[in-house]
Amino acid sequence: MNEAVISRLEERLSLLESESDIRRLVARYFEICDDLGPSTPIDELGMLFTADAQWEGRGRYAKAFGSYDGRRAITDMIASYCLPEAHFDMTGHFFSAEAIRVVGDTASGNWMMLQCTTYADGRSDLRSAKLELQFVREDDTWRISRFQTTNIFTRRVERWTDSETIPVPDMDSAGAEE
Repeated sequence: MNEAVISRLEERLSLLESESDIRRLVARYFEICDDLGPSTPIDELGMLFTADAQWEGRGRYAKAFGSYDGRRAITDMIASYCLPEAHFDMTGHFFSAEAIRVVGDTASGNWMMLQCTTYADGRSDLRSAKLELQFVREDDTWRISRFQTTNIFTRRVERWTDSETIPVPDMDSAGAEE
């Protein structure tokens, strides 16, 4: 292979690695957010953001969440969902419509998010939001520099889990010869 081909392959590989790193970064953020409580690794969560990062709720989320400037303000806000007791009994975030764009050491990404939540007081809801994030690569590590979340809809639900048994095949009779 000539140098031009190798150079193009290296560029493509770097782009794919950056997209993968960003995908894992966002996944780690929400993995932590799905298990907020007294043992939440707030310092690790903070390191997912640049020191001067911005976190902003938009639309209905502007009033509900507000906006925060700087890593410390962001982690303090998220820590408020952990202490003195966990705010959530259960929460799960699900994503679709991913679009990541990398340009050098900066990137942006959009996702549609669905969140299923049961709060510590027993209420439950289903939410959807549009996520618009910006990223910066610092010392070969991607970090979130701007996080914007815009509410699409919110719907109260009765509950996520009920006492019904989960139907599964009878293993004793499966494949049994008569």
